[in-house]
Amino acid sequence: MVKIRNVKMEDLPELVVIEQLCFTKEEAATKEVFEKRIQVIPDSFFVAEEEGKIVGLVNGPVIEKAYITDDLFSNLKVNLATGGHQSILGLAVAPHFQKRGVASALLSYIEKEAKVKGRETITLTCKADLIQFYENHDYLNKGVSTSEHGGVIWYNMIKNLQ
Repeated sequence: MVKIRNVKMEDLPELVVIEQLCFTKEEAATKEVFEKRIQVIPDSFFVAEEEGKIVGLVNGPVIEKAYITDDLFSNLKVNLATGGHQSILGLAVAPHFQKRGVASALLSYIEKEAKVKGRETITLTCKADLIQFYENHDYLNKGVSTSEHGGVIWYNMIKNLQ
């Protein structure tokens, strides 16, 4: 059974491995980026564990605007206590644990936490092949993002929480 909890610094090595397995070198968050996210936004960084092993992660800062901009990947601020928009900069599940509901469980968890803190929306970008997955979780496709992260085309996906 999957357990979801807040991230801890000692999770770092496993998180880096999962991230590198799920994203290209250009897209993946680095060890240093994860270190900073763990330090600055641990309240919106969650990991999924199965039998004590980390199998997935979801993270992102709370932002003032409804859409993700590329500066978020390097410029991080402490989350607002309430309000704002919960972004998701990364949702990744170890390949051996994919297609088992782990990503859906992580999405549900971050949504629940965002609702408790009065966030307006959850916002993320995804590649074309994942649009259907997010639409199945009630996200709306708002078209091509201005993001140039990793040199690929991203789509803005948003879910209203209020």
